[in-house]
Amino acid sequence: MKSVRPLSLGLTVGLLIGVLLAGSHQVFAKRNSAMLELPLSDIRLFTDIYARIKKDYVEEVGGQALLEGAIRGMLSSLDPHSTYLSQEEFKELQIGTTGEFGGLGIEVGMENGFVRVISPIEDTPADKAGVHAGDIIIKLDETQVKGLTLNEAVKLMRGKRGSKILLTIVREGEAKPLEITVTRDVIRVKSVRSRVLEPGYGYIRISSFQSKTTRNVIAAVEKLLGKENQKNLKGLVLDLRNNPGGVLTGAVGVSDIFLRDGELIVFTKGRVEDAELKYSANTNDSVNGIPIIVLINEGSASASEIVAGALQDHKRAVIMGQKSFGKGSVQTILPLKENAALKLTTARYYTPSGKSIQGEGINPDILVEEIRGEEGKENKRFKFVREADLKGHLENNQEKSQGKLKKEVKHITISVDSEADAVLNEALGILKDLVKGNNSTSV
Repeated sequence: MKSVRPLSLGLTVGLLIGVLLAGSHQVFAKRNSAMLELPLSDIRLFTDIYARIKKDYVEEVGGQALLEGAIRGMLSSLDPHSTYLSQEEFKELQIGTTGEFGGLGIEVGMENGFVRVISPIEDTPADKAGVHAGDIIIKLDETQVKGLTLNEAVKLMRGKRGSKILLTIVREGEAKPLEITVTRDVIRVKSVRSRVLEPGYGYIRISSFQSKTTRNVIAAVEKLLGKENQKNLKGLVLDLRNNPGGVLTGAVGVSDIFLRDGELIVFTKGRVEDAELKYSANTNDSVNGIPIIVLINEGSASASEIVAGALQDHKRAVIMGQKSFGKGSVQTILPLKENAALKLTTARYYTPSGKSIQGEGINPDILVEEIRGEEGKENKRFKFVREADLKGHLENNQEKSQGKLKKEVKHITISVDSEADAVLNEALGILKDLVKGNNSTSV
């Protein structure tokens, strides 16, 4: 892949409970902070307030805590993804891209003072215990969540492997709160899974984008093309539902597998020169142009949106599901003294056609409406919190012109009453139709 430096990205409304600070797409950078002249009056105001707190506050407060709080407050006033990373948080962020961390295995965010589960990670303790996307955690053991910060709640959910925590959860459709006990463990996320759906039709599921995701997808493609499928792969479903993102190099690498040499994958724009980056494919389509359906939903964010956007813009795949999360900003990680770091939003990323996804998301070619229960009754699914719902989110700098760019979308309704994956089954049927139609991926 043609790249300048590694980035990572994901769903920054939450944290992966464990050693991983979830979801952000970041550029790791080493550079000196620009020394700007500050008005003397502003410096005096800050020092006056600092001195007043140190002298008059009802309890004694450490100077380090005050300064860190001031820094965090300054960054939180910018956007939801810019933040200060303490030594511990920075270490966790670096470890997180390997796909191994300790904790429960859920990605969470804060909503109205409570912890909202964005998504449980597949095959983790939280997933096996029955925690669902959309659950509201109101109590951690005997501690009420209301009044805690997200970091404070996360610290309570962390712990030694084998220790237990009781989550009190409010779930839509349940008359009273649920109590779910989860046993903490070391989480090893297997980001890529694959199988043959039917002879000639393959399935690859990417749950997150890690440093090894590209090579794992390549291995999955080779397996599907090999003996198990008699070298007769006709169509492929790429499942990115509830994928919060991960490392950008993973998204670029996966896109490269299905695009032709030289085709643009993603580019970024910012105020400074080194925020202007372009990533293009440098290999040829590994599956020889077979039809592909990419499944997305509201939980598909950042790196997932880059893959879906690149394949959609190059008309290489049909995008099916719900509109994606809409996180299209780049966070630069700037190491500071004492092994702390600054995570600062420095750019927006764009799909090959020049569309900014920030706050907008990827619109599917086939919009899926899920229903359940009585015939004709609309499914009351958990309403995901998208990027545009986050307080202080960056506005989409193309919002005024987006209406002109919208195209006609096919709308289908699917019953999800059974345990089977109804959306995947429908995708397989559509994929077969595409194969019959001279391998056309138009809808």
